[in-house]
Amino acid sequence: MRTISESRCFGGVQGVYAHASDATNCEMTFGLFLPEEAEFGPVPVLWYLSGLTCTHENAMVKAGAQKWAAEAGVALVFPDTSPRGDEVPDHPSYDLGHGAGFYINATEQPWAGHYRMWDYIAEDLPRVITANFPIEDERQSICGHSMGGHGALTLAMSLPGRFRSVSAFAPISHPTASDWGRKHFLNYLGTDEATWAPHDATLLMRERGFEGEVLVDQGTADPYLNALMPEALAEAMCTRRQPGAVRMQRGYDHSYFFIASFMGDHIAFHAEALHR
Repeated sequence: MRTISESRCFGGVQGVYAHASDATNCEMTFGLFLPEEAEFGPVPVLWYLSGLTCTHENAMVKAGAQKWAAEAGVALVFPDTSPRGDEVPDHPSYDLGHGAGFYINATEQPWAGHYRMWDYIAEDLPRVITANFPIEDERQSICGHSMGGHGALTLAMSLPGRFRSVSAFAPISHPTASDWGRKHFLNYLGTDEATWAPHDATLLMRERGFEGEVLVDQGTADPYLNALMPEALAEAMCTRRQPGAVRMQRGYDHSYFFIASFMGDHIAFHAEALHR
């Protein structure tokens, strides 16, 4: 692992680091905010997964999360959204290739050699974080936006015991039935739709739910609302009687202005679970 930068931030440190990843077979970059409490011992951690076209930097710079995390004594991890580099396959479309890993393990060519973002988030990066920083293994929560909201929800429901809480901003809620999902699954996973189901938050909610609480915020003025399908996830949560809430926020869109407006709510939600 190498340090790219470290800056003092709300009494803690906002760092950017790079490491060689076994999962993605390339160098990966991530951001990590450590609150002041990390100077004295391990702290709980909140993972933030970003959406299409983003890098580790978007949420780190735009979400305003560090202020709230510092007050809560919680670390923040900002992973990248895909493998990158000249040797990593890309696509001219904005929603495939670099910036569009979709938090799954690709099985189709040319993607299979590098696009293993599920393993990267679930196994590879956690090993790097806990080996190099004062982070508590047993106190973790996860959050994400759009494609990252899809990743946060599917990881949380598929890894029982890993995360104490999960939240999402405008998640891709039902990708097997959406243009934001079917294209990615077809390219990364192939034509067998049985392999798609484990990566659909609505289907996972119907099948198993989440052992903790769920918080979802969705803007009513989001231009991608039809592709995100929050109503499918809300219906699945109601049918399962899943503890949590899907909140439709009047007039908000898909941007980081929306995320910054409710980031304090989300960190407070996770801090309550992490410090319980």
